[in-house]
Amino acid sequence: MPNRRMDIWNLINRIIFLLQTTIGILGNFSLIFYYLILYYRQCTLKPTDLILMHIMTANALIILSSGVPHTMAAFGLKPFLNNLACRLLVYTQVLGRSVSISTTCLLSVFQAMTISPRESCWKDHKARSARYIGCSISILWVISILTTFLSCVHTFITMNNKNITRKRDLGYCSSVEHNEVSDPLYTALIVCPEIFLSVLIVWCSMSMVLFLYRHKQRVQHIRSTRGSSRTSPDARATQNILGLVSTFMVFYTLSSILHGCISLLYNHNWWLPTINRVIYLCFPSFAPFVLMNPSSILSRFIKSG
Repeated sequence: MPNRRMDIWNLINRIIFLLQTTIGILGNFSLIFYYLILYYRQCTLKPTDLILMHIMTANALIILSSGVPHTMAAFGLKPFLNNLACRLLVYTQVLGRSVSISTTCLLSVFQAMTISPRESCWKDHKARSARYIGCSISILWVISILTTFLSCVHTFITMNNKNITRKRDLGYCSSVEHNEVSDPLYTALIVCPEIFLSVLIVWCSMSMVLFLYRHKQRVQHIRSTRGSSRTSPDARATQNILGLVSTFMVFYTLSSILHGCISLLYNHNWWLPTINRVIYLCFPSFAPFVLMNPSSILSRFIKSG
């Protein structure tokens, strides 16, 4: 009976990872190509489109470095990477996660500035913010690469340190856990910035929700007199971005909690890392479908043509 349950669980595990990886690759690369075609036709992209393209790029990086190996491991492929290759793959995932959260934060801040009322503190920065989006994205990529590289180099140096007490089985390879020397560095370079960015995302999202609520209250009588229930383009765009940000925060929070439990519990159940991997891949896999609107995409293609 236990073996039968294990076989059923392994089958479910394979199906989930295969679906997540396939859907993630198709969804993210479809949106990336969509934005590239828009750029080819228009020779420019809206600031939000540019940010979204980089979010999808970071998600694709996570899917390729995490989803594909986990899927291969779920289908019974034995560990095939040495310690160095495993490290590089893990830190590629960290880079993708870092860029994903930083660009999501940039998207939240930019959209909050865009829809903010004229009397708000953002009024002097609205016009200038759009011009610096490309530069801001480049800076975020550089910072993420540098912090990940520094953490990676420090871990390589201390890889054979005697303070290391255990290894983490990733399915496709075994990664050395952070030791008591590298933990503070990892916290300073990776964890603390992520916490700060998460707080900023939540604050901007609450600001957008509050603005949309007040805007709805102000225009409610206009809609009733005109008999129209259509939503303004800015409101629709903000709702899509709020959906994306909310999806990100839900899965990011759950993944962080589970990761913390795995790190603290030395004798955790075997299914806990598997569930954490599934939740970790949820946002990169399904984020494109939160943004996809067939009618909007088709109309933009027609206009750009």
